[in-house]
Amino acid sequence: MERKLRLTPDEPFPDQLDELSDPSLQVLDSQIQRQLDREIITEGEVAPETESRHQELDEEFDIREAVAQLD
Repeated sequence: MERKLRLTPDEPFPDQLDELSDPSLQVLDSQIQRQLDREIITEGEVAPETESRHQELDEEFDIREAVAQLD
């Protein structure tokens, strides 16, 4: 099994983050964070697709935290 440490803007990204398990979401978040870091270091800016993905992940984490507080 190939381990990917980053997820580039050209690679597929899940349409439905709410269908991912917490560990899978955390791995995806780590991959996107590493990609953000890479883009900043190599390009001096973040690709719009990577930034959008990062925002989607933050929103999903916020939703999960809010739901967890209700339980």
